[in-house]
Amino acid sequence: MTAAALRLGAVVLTMGDRPAQLRALLETIGKQDGDPVEVVVVGNGTPLPTLTGFPMPVRTVELPENVGIPAGRNAGVAAFGPGGREVDALLFLDDDGLLPNTDTAERCRAAFAADPRLGIISFRIADPETGATQRRHVPRLRASDPLRSSRVTTFLGGANAVRTAVFRQVGGLPDAFFYAHEETDLAWRALDAGWMIDYRSDLVLHHPATAPSRHAIYHRMVARNRVWLARRNLPGPLVPVYPGVWLLLTLARRPSRTALRAWFGGFREGWNTPCGPRSPMKWRTVWRLTRLGRPPVI
Repeated sequence: MTAAALRLGAVVLTMGDRPAQLRALLETIGKQDGDPVEVVVVGNGTPLPTLTGFPMPVRTVELPENVGIPAGRNAGVAAFGPGGREVDALLFLDDDGLLPNTDTAERCRAAFAADPRLGIISFRIADPETGATQRRHVPRLRASDPLRSSRVTTFLGGANAVRTAVFRQVGGLPDAFFYAHEETDLAWRALDAGWMIDYRSDLVLHHPATAPSRHAIYHRMVARNRVWLARRNLPGPLVPVYPGVWLLLTLARRPSRTALRAWFGGFREGWNTPCGPRSPMKWRTVWRLTRLGRPPVI
């Protein structure tokens, strides 16, 4: 498929608390070069304002309750038909982000058209005031140079593009995760199916610099979902290793007593609650992850 023929959509998830930022994002989507990017805005447990006056189609989905980030984004994918069949790739963008460049959509089309095994593109998130990219927003261990593009093993949830064929082959984001690490779960399944993931520093989303720990559920969800990741996706011998390494790293970072209590609560929950279907990756995928610089034990 040529870049010009590749149909591109976008999913924007919102809780309704940033209406001005949401409209600003939609305006930057409407300014993208090439064919219009059709947008689905998902209200996650909130009614949506009237979203008109944009140069591209904007559809809305209102969920009756907050189902979490992965289930909310899955609802956006479903709005494009089963597995997103109405389009060839989808942008997933945070509702308080902005696309500062008008060629982002065209660059995504060109990247997918040039590499039929490219399944996911992770954008670079930059603070609009300083232009700086936080280390945690570079999806690899060697994160000191955010301007270096590379093949990676995961991606950023609110600043990416995914070929819809990936969803149809390996399924969507894991609904039960609610928040944290749902991207890595999808990334591991995609890599195991033979897809590739690129971090592209030239594809930029402006987003204010924030700390993930601002969310009250952060420590619990991070711990629980890391255990679920291992139980769902890793070969048996590695299942205890991955959360065990993260346990040691968490203790080494010396979080507050309150944070540590929440973390251990989530860690226990991860072992004691259903994690969804288990489909361990092949050992050759473990080796691919290792060669890409991120063995699935950290």
